[in-house]
Amino acid sequence: MSKHANIQTEEKIRKSIGKKIKLARSKTPYTQEQLAEKLKLSTRYISQLERGLAFGSATTIVNLCKALNISSDFLFNDSIQEDAPLTYNMVDESFLQDYYLLNDYNRNLIKFLTKELIKYQDSSKEKNNIPNMQDNLSKYEKYSNRDDVIL
Repeated sequence: MSKHANIQTEEKIRKSIGKKIKLARSKTPYTQEQLAEKLKLSTRYISQLERGLAFGSATTIVNLCKALNISSDFLFNDSIQEDAPLTYNMVDESFLQDYYLLNDYNRNLIKFLTKELIKYQDSSKEKNNIPNMQDNLSKYEKYSNRDDVIL
């Protein structure tokens, strides 16, 4: 890979990560100034991160993820999987971005619903049996607030 291509790839990664940082911050009550204060960074630096003009150290990225309540997967997933286009193209990027912003309760709900949809899709006799799925949703609601049940 040429030096020019490397620079373009690095710029593309910084911009992608920057967009995700901005998206994650927008889902919190933090302004750039408040986030900068929380992380003991300058507002200008937060702005540069969000615009993809700067890239933080590992410590900065870890602290940023903690402050925004996101995983590093959210920031780096498409960068790492760029060499695996089949996997990357199978999942809608905006869905993944939103999924990574969900709390544990809602992630479990998505997993539960996905499993239920697959069951109904694969079962020819229950394809149109929506009331049954509603019963299962009620069961999920009943058990989802219990700490001793893993769905």
